[in-house]
Amino acid sequence: MHMETQKNWHSKHRESLSLGGRIADGVAKGMGSWKFIIIQTILVILWMGLNLVGFFFHWDVYPFILLNLLFSTQAAYAAPIIMMSQNRKNERDRFHAEADYTTNKDAKHEIEALSIMLKTIEVEKLDKIIEMMKEIKKNPSM
Repeated sequence: MHMETQKNWHSKHRESLSLGGRIADGVAKGMGSWKFIIIQTILVILWMGLNLVGFFFHWDVYPFILLNLLFSTQAAYAAPIIMMSQNRKNERDRFHAEADYTTNKDAKHEIEALSIMLKTIEVEKLDKIIEMMKEIKKNPSM
């Protein structure tokens, strides 16, 4: 039952995302992966290597100012996009925590009700046992 609730909750969340939200989450997920780091590292090594050993054409000579500009532009756009995704994640976590709190509160009330019911059953059992003991004392021949 919990997995079904969780699945429904995640489905509702995905459905509520705007196009910008889905893009921000995708960018944050992509840039926060080893695949991105490895691909970017390979591209930087190729960029530097081709510019250092290129015999005829150097489009970005050492100290690689164009590469630095590309990294600065990437960082300028990536940081706010990742922050948007993080803010949405915080809202999602807060909503999830509130839902968990409500579920826990409901479960507590249900457990308390069951506890009272069990105590009532226990008292009724003890009353019957006492009544049976009294009957046995009255009629020892049973």
